[in-house]
Amino acid sequence: MQQNSDFTAIPILDYSLLSDPSTKPTFLTQLRHSLINVGFLYLINHPVSPTLTSPLIHTYIPALFALPQHAKDAIKMANSPHFLGYSRLGAELTKGAVDNREQFDLATPHQSRWSSAADPDYYRLWGPCQWPDEHLIPGFKSTMEQYLIQVQELSYHFSSLIAESLGLPADGLSQFYDTPPLMQHRGKIVKYPVLPPSSSTDQGVGPHYDAGFLTFLLQASPHKGLQVQNLAGEWIDAPPIPGSFVVNFGKALEFVTRGLARATSHRVLSPTGSTPRYSVPFFQNIGLDVRLADHVLDFPPEILELKKARGDVALTDSVNFTEFDREPSGKVNLIGRVKSHPDVASRHYPDLFRVYFPDGKVPNGVTTGSAY
Repeated sequence: MQQNSDFTAIPILDYSLLSDPSTKPTFLTQLRHSLINVGFLYLINHPVSPTLTSPLIHTYIPALFALPQHAKDAIKMANSPHFLGYSRLGAELTKGAVDNREQFDLATPHQSRWSSAADPDYYRLWGPCQWPDEHLIPGFKSTMEQYLIQVQELSYHFSSLIAESLGLPADGLSQFYDTPPLMQHRGKIVKYPVLPPSSSTDQGVGPHYDAGFLTFLLQASPHKGLQVQNLAGEWIDAPPIPGSFVVNFGKALEFVTRGLARATSHRVLSPTGSTPRYSVPFFQNIGLDVRLADHVLDFPPEILELKKARGDVALTDSVNFTEFDREPSGKVNLIGRVKSHPDVASRHYPDLFRVYFPDGKVPNGVTTGSAY
């Protein structure tokens, strides 16, 4: 594939190439191409243990959504200023439209830094998870926490590989992370139900970019649905590959690399057939107080030339994150969560809620406050 070719499929990168010094340069070349020209890749033979992914896929995820509704509602996201917990079908928005998914938002262990009104609101964005009753789904919390921690470690290593592939030192992106006790990374477990024939939309989740540096997606059922927008604006399928992660790059990484790394628009279509689609995205964050505009990365001229060879990216109607040039990362992410989850925002961030929903109204199907 030529460096300036538009993509019609998602590249597949083999993590095992990194185990041999003679094949690591091949991996870094493939990663550089994926970063600059695609914005997405499949990662196979990765180190996250199948002893965690297999029970998640085959046992815990179906059992989680089969819990009694009262047990799910007991940990509803509206309880949490950290936007962690359960969201009923249709409780999240993308670009003002209702997403057709039911989900649990979870995260790596963290104690909130927020202690008083003198602290920035966005310190409240990170904090402890809400977990379902252990007696109802024994072993799930332990398995999921171990999974998130393993993906967290993979994400940090991958960040160093990105730096190397773009001609930086291996620690070239470490300045964007806080010390481990001050970091939290988020995940979701998502169910996309089959739509009724009468549905007027196929939106599982609408076109959007991710906000942070890296996303690692475990596609936990065999359904198609994930689509990625190429340079020309065409939608390209990213079907599941067993044992792989789909990795994509967020707006924060695009910003700090001056557009070298592509944040690529993507969406999920609701499944057809008779069974729901399941997925488990992991979102790697950067430090809450990091202002991206304060950090300048210097790339070799030959790397910058690759961006010129790529050409311009077509305009999209995806949700964007336009505040990175002036706001700390935590504030940018908080704004995104307020727009996506107005029910949580109206309860825990009423001032911000009124900024983005000045008349107090949100689209049909999305509740505010404690109504569920």
